[in-house]
Amino acid sequence: MPPCGVDEMITDWDWSAEAWLTEQGDAGDWGRRYVLDRVMMGRVRAGSFRNALDVGCGEGRFCRMLAEEGIKTTGIDPTERLLATARERDMHGDYRTGRAEHLDLPDGSFDLIVSYLSLVDIPDLTAAVSEIVRVCAPGGTILIANLTSYNTAGQPEGWRRRADGELAFAIDRYQDERPIRGQWRGIDILNHHRPMRTCMQAFLAAGLRLTFFDEPLPDGYPPENEEKAARYRRVPYFLVMEWRKPREISDV
Repeated sequence: MPPCGVDEMITDWDWSAEAWLTEQGDAGDWGRRYVLDRVMMGRVRAGSFRNALDVGCGEGRFCRMLAEEGIKTTGIDPTERLLATARERDMHGDYRTGRAEHLDLPDGSFDLIVSYLSLVDIPDLTAAVSEIVRVCAPGGTILIANLTSYNTAGQPEGWRRRADGELAFAIDRYQDERPIRGQWRGIDILNHHRPMRTCMQAFLAAGLRLTFFDEPLPDGYPPENEEKAARYRRVPYFLVMEWRKPREISDV
């Protein structure tokens, strides 16, 4: 268990960084490779982006994927160990220490903002959304991958065996915003459960327009992973959404 500190998010990620790097490897974990990447890259390729900001870039995996598409990308993350790995793996990349709630970047700097499974880590969602919208260029795109609220409402127990022996996923306290602790394979971090309306209302209140939404299913996984994939089909695990910032106030 990470030590308690003033900023639990940073403390947890510093403590868990090595286990996270082991879990992710170079290609990313199972959910990224077989559930999210196909949809996320599909949305990237559907646009025509010149520069991007990856908020919560971690070890820089998605930044490298964007760079391969010819998109100049800046990665922001508060965890120095993960940023050091990002720089080692991408010597020409632009990786900076920072928090989503306080982006040290000019207004309207990027035509694509990405948050790839980072919103769930951020304590102050309202401040983060405000900053993300601020640095997004007019007419730009904000692309989000996140855990669904159904998933986080089932933590920390998640899947369990019922009395009849059947495997089930139980959710509880869906409407209550609260911190939840994620623990797996040596990683121990503080996440945040929020009902779906919290995230949706934050982006809508910022004047954004929803242009894409999906709850992607596993695809292209090895046959021996069928049982794992079946769980992703039974319970909505991830969501992907794309928001567009109006060019002018009159476009809202």
